[in-house]
Amino acid sequence: MSYIRLVNVTKRFGDVTAVDNLNIEIGKGECFSMLGPSGCGKTTTLRMVAGFEDLSDGEVWVGDRLLSSPKKHHYTPPENRNFGMVFQAFAVWPHMSVYENVAFPLRLRKLPNAEIDQRTKDALTATNLLKAANDSPADLSGGGKQRVALARALAINPDVMLLDEPLSSLDPHLREEMRFEIKDLQRKYGFSIIYVTHDQSEAMALSDRILVMKLGVMQQIDSPLDVYNNPKNKFVFSFIGVSSFTDVIWKGKDAYIKGSEHKLPSGLIVPERMKAEEMFNLASRPTEIRFTNANDPNGVRGHVIRKAFLGEIVDYLVKIGDQEVRVQIGRRDPGPEADETCYLQFLRPFWYKVNE
Repeated sequence: MSYIRLVNVTKRFGDVTAVDNLNIEIGKGECFSMLGPSGCGKTTTLRMVAGFEDLSDGEVWVGDRLLSSPKKHHYTPPENRNFGMVFQAFAVWPHMSVYENVAFPLRLRKLPNAEIDQRTKDALTATNLLKAANDSPADLSGGGKQRVALARALAINPDVMLLDEPLSSLDPHLREEMRFEIKDLQRKYGFSIIYVTHDQSEAMALSDRILVMKLGVMQQIDSPLDVYNNPKNKFVFSFIGVSSFTDVIWKGKDAYIKGSEHKLPSGLIVPERMKAEEMFNLASRPTEIRFTNANDPNGVRGHVIRKAFLGEIVDYLVKIGDQEVRVQIGRRDPGPEADETCYLQFLRPFWYKVNE
């Protein structure tokens, strides 16, 4: 059952449409991520949900509460939406203790002192900050400062938590640690999360569902697994994970990777919709290609131009004709050396038109 609803939400800045007719339904207790490159409209969408940006058109609902609707001349200010908000900048006040940072929004609401104290201590306990309650945030690490921001958002008992690139300024180890802490807090308190990020690994690790956006337009809403395994279009395929797009051309009835003298094996079945194209793309992910041998009828001949050891994986760049393909295998798996001839088997190819 949907809890947060965006109905035909549109935002225009002059002649530029930043968000175009967006329709989203988010369940109570769901972690919903908005993923896309810079300028795709994800932060603008979050700001409209928060009440920091006016809608040009459409409506925003939470439960049975209408929060924004230009046509109905209705607008609920941010402070009355009961949303917790955490942003990329930690936004903690160095002149206040950790305790006072978390208690501050409760004091603005003029709650009783006993309730302020209890809520503040509960939020500090949940974020492992109770022992640092009397410390200055300036004495904390980046992860500690972000925990203060999370605790402050938790203290108001939010209906929805809005997170805008909250971990992007942390180092990789802290980012990984904090993303699981956020997920644990969501499970404990049961609030809904709208999470804006350009980091695919964050979105994959945290989300129940992901919205992929491009130029203000929804491209796909799905579970992380389905977004990865069943991309709706070429953009989603290119944005999620590492990918290669190899140009393929027709020579008579046979398909060839551009620049190659060897036709594609019969096991690589080109879909019917590509038959009318002069050139099209064979799309692949590096982990879904394996090295095989010259006797494999489904092997595609190539030449290794680079081999790089990256810890648990070995990353290859292979040239086929005048095209380059990324291949990644486990560090214990056998593979060719640089400057050797190799044969590739595409385990899960996708096919796209060049301008799709």
